[in-house]
Amino acid sequence: MERGHEDEERVMMSCVHCGGRLRRGTAPFHADRAGYHVHWDAVPAWVCSQCGEAAFDSKEVDAIQAALASLDAHTQQLAQPESPQR
Repeated sequence: MERGHEDEERVMMSCVHCGGRLRRGTAPFHADRAGYHVHWDAVPAWVCSQCGEAAFDSKEVDAIQAALASLDAHTQQLAQPESPQR
């Protein structure tokens, strides 16, 4: 039987910044890159109930990195000037 989301919450996790308790929730994420800025309003995360610091699981980190890699590639395509037509 797979461990459910509720079991994850029973595991006591502490914030690395203040020692507060982490709970599942969502947190904003933004990145400022060369050529663009991106912002997600609600990424699943472990959020500290004391200071609000967010920690992302590897699943969310992988998804963010894949999205940024795709945006990087498209940004490079948009930044390349078109060849003049003769």
